[in-house]
Amino acid sequence: MSDQIYQAPMVRRAAPNFRVIAMIVASAMLMENIDATVLATALPTMARDFSVSAPAMSIALTSYLLSLAIFIPASGRMADSFGSRTVFRAAIAVFVIGSILCALAPTLSFLVLARLLQGLGGAMMMPVGRLVLMRSVARKDMVSAMSWLLVPALIGPIVGPPLGGFIVTYLDWRWIFYINVPIGIIGMIFVSIYIDEVKGKASGRFDTVGFVLSGISLGSLLFGFEMSSHEGEGAFSIFLIAIGLIFGIAYLRHARKHPSPIMDFSLMKVPSFGTSVIAGSLTRITQGAQPFLLPLLFQIGFGLSAAAAGQIVIATALGALAMKPMAKFVFSRLGFRRSLVLNGILGTVGYGLCAAFRPDWPMPFIFIVLILSAFFLSFQFTAYNTIAYDEIDRERMSSATSFYTTFQQLMLSLGICIGALALHGSMAFNDVETPTLGDFSTAFVVVTLISITATVWNLRFSPTAGEEISGYKPKRTKDVAGG
Repeated sequence: MSDQIYQAPMVRRAAPNFRVIAMIVASAMLMENIDATVLATALPTMARDFSVSAPAMSIALTSYLLSLAIFIPASGRMADSFGSRTVFRAAIAVFVIGSILCALAPTLSFLVLARLLQGLGGAMMMPVGRLVLMRSVARKDMVSAMSWLLVPALIGPIVGPPLGGFIVTYLDWRWIFYINVPIGIIGMIFVSIYIDEVKGKASGRFDTVGFVLSGISLGSLLFGFEMSSHEGEGAFSIFLIAIGLIFGIAYLRHARKHPSPIMDFSLMKVPSFGTSVIAGSLTRITQGAQPFLLPLLFQIGFGLSAAAAGQIVIATALGALAMKPMAKFVFSRLGFRRSLVLNGILGTVGYGLCAAFRPDWPMPFIFIVLILSAFFLSFQFTAYNTIAYDEIDRERMSSATSFYTTFQQLMLSLGICIGALALHGSMAFNDVETPTLGDFSTAFVVVTLISITATVWNLRFSPTAGEEISGYKPKRTKDVAGG
């Protein structure tokens, strides 16, 4: 009865306002996505300023995602303890401060530290914002809520590449980070006005030991993968990976005994959630690698300027944006299982075609391939993000959101690492210091081969998965009856 008293006011208030909340959370995503996509386009220019190779700049992307992976597990507990509005607003402030420090960075090492601070802010922004939205929307409106949440945020990837190309071509790359300042200030104002101060119920003491163990494990693994892509760092990378595995095993042993572990792996026993985590993680290998590999391919492999490369990469954002309004319609016709299988194959194979891109290919054709690939994969991630919570109780929503977002960001970071590792491995095999078109082809093939294995897990979704969300039940019943 106490649960009903706690939740009922939220449901009544949130019904007409979940779109407003989604737009506010999307603004935080906008800030993060502009930052990430602009930075990816500017990596070669920044590499020259820091006197390092362009592939070595992948650590500027990885360090941010690393910070997300370490701190996201604590985000749900922080929101429950201090209130969603307080944590969300503070997270935006930390992100803005980190952005300013990035703009002032004199060396790559300083930039990495500033990116880690940015990641701390980002780690609290996204899962807390998503948690507020998930608690505020009925299951039947979940697809629409996710569309409202994700569509405005896609403005970031659309604006990012050409904006990044313009900045590094005509201005200074440091302006990339100053852009976040006005967006962050506006975001904090709207959070203060529209987001309620919601606190969750106490779920036992904070898992400090688990937080330390998981942080060391994730940090060591990701930096180990990152260092393995750098020449002469093989022994150190193996050491880091070993440390990560050891602490990961220690965390799993600890989590079995703790009443409220920082990452609750028992959630993986929930069919739709566990399958979505695994299949989504595999697919995100490609999603993580693309923002790193594509700008480098067009600038180094094709010899294009940063501005020209940005104009091509914008195709991925346009394709993703075009899919969002169609999500609910497609779900209602195909259901989640068939949609995930079909779109996963089409999107991943489409990105695999990037391995065949060559400078003499017609640019309109390359542009269309990127649009279609992003079109299908965008649908894929909308489906994963929605179906994951179909069977999750409201009491576990905070833990589930933190857990899911941790793996989401972990695999994005791993995608960058695998892409960089494949690129460096091919360069070492061919004994070249600057990546060639063949080296980029190898990297694209490696990441897409990993992601296509998600099809096996997509087939494990129940045929009736998410029927309440998709509205596909009548048609599915007819299909089952007909054999």
